[in-house]
Amino acid sequence: QVHLVESGGGLVQAGDSLRLSCVASGPTFSRQALGWFRQAPGKERKFVAGINWSGESIYVLDSLKGRFTISRDNAKNTVYLQMNNLKPEDTAVYYCADSHSVYDAFEYGDWGQGTQVTVSS
Repeated sequence: QVHLVESGGGLVQAGDSLRLSCVASGPTFSRQALGWFRQAPGKERKFVAGINWSGESIYVLDSLKGRFTISRDNAKNTVYLQMNNLKPEDTAVYYCADSHSVYDAFEYGDWGQGTQVTVSS
C-alpha cells in the first residue's frame, strides 16, 4: 500500500502560483498512476489531474488546462501539481491519490491528508 503526504498549499492572491507536492512511500510507487483531486467547501471532490508512472500519459481537467500542470519525479517519489494564475474558485483542499489507471477517477485510493489552497481576490 502506498502512503501519500501532500504539501505546498497556502494562502495566495489571485494571479499567483503554487506548486503542490505529494511524497509517496511504499514499494509500488513507481508502478502507480498518481493523481490530484480537490474539494471545495460544500462541493464534491473533483478529479483535477493524473499521471502514469512513466509520465507519458497525463490527464488534466479541461477547464484547468493551460494553468495546471502535473509531473512526477520517481527518483524523489514525488508528484507535483504546478498551479499558475490562481483564481478564487481554485480554493479547495487538494488531495493526492494513486491508481492503476490514470483516467478513471473512481479507481484512485490511498488518499493523503490533503493540503489547503486558499486564493484571495
